[in-house]
Amino acid sequence: MTVRKTIGLVVPHAQDIVPAEGPIMYPDVTFIPHRTGVESLTPAGYDAAIDKVLPAAKNLADRGVDAIMVIGTSLTFYRGPEFHDELLEKLRTVTGLPVSTMSQAIVDGLRAVGARRLAVSTAYDKVVNDKLTELLTYHGFEVGALECFGITEFGGGAGRKSAQEIIDLSSAADEKAGDADAILISCGGLRTLSVAKPLEEQRGKPVVSSTPAAFWAAMRLAGESGHLSGYGRLLEESKAPAADGNLRIATA
Repeated sequence: MTVRKTIGLVVPHAQDIVPAEGPIMYPDVTFIPHRTGVESLTPAGYDAAIDKVLPAAKNLADRGVDAIMVIGTSLTFYRGPEFHDELLEKLRTVTGLPVSTMSQAIVDGLRAVGARRLAVSTAYDKVVNDKLTELLTYHGFEVGALECFGITEFGGGAGRKSAQEIIDLSSAADEKAGDADAILISCGGLRTLSVAKPLEEQRGKPVVSSTPAAFWAAMRLAGESGHLSGYGRLLEESKAPAADGNLRIATA
């Protein structure tokens, strides 16, 4: 008998909401959310939520989840990569569980597809984009070009962007980057599940985006492969985690 996995989600919303992509991607998993309440896509807006992340994770651990994912890319990178590393260590200590963040998920996803030089598209404005670039550089990636929507509103601004608008913005970044070997789409509010496959077919390179990468990484925290057909290379070619804890992905 297969045991149903339960994954806790620390979410940036003001309510306990499971992002829609999770149940679509992995309908056999139980997702349990705990809110933190980001107020805007700005440092001040993240400040309202960041101190709630550890207590939220502890609450989820106490409820018996198998693993925890902190949703919200910019929420976890906006104070810099060193702060993010410290946050991860504190999360693991407080919960005693496999834990990751959306920021770490995009890093893991980019590494899994062999990315080095990136074309980046985001929902953010310049202040947040600069912190994302800092995170990516810290982890050894080169940002060849970055295009953004310039959104500071939380709770719908990013979610109103259509798949075609996201594809167009990402394609513009890729054109400017010239020789990027992967495309990154950053912001958990952008609806990107249906974007990766057509964008990969159009641009001829892998696409990693925040929310699909986070749910893929969450499945791997729970000991699963995260493999899923129809949504781009990261998910389609993903294999089970290795015994040494390193990522494994098929190569062409």
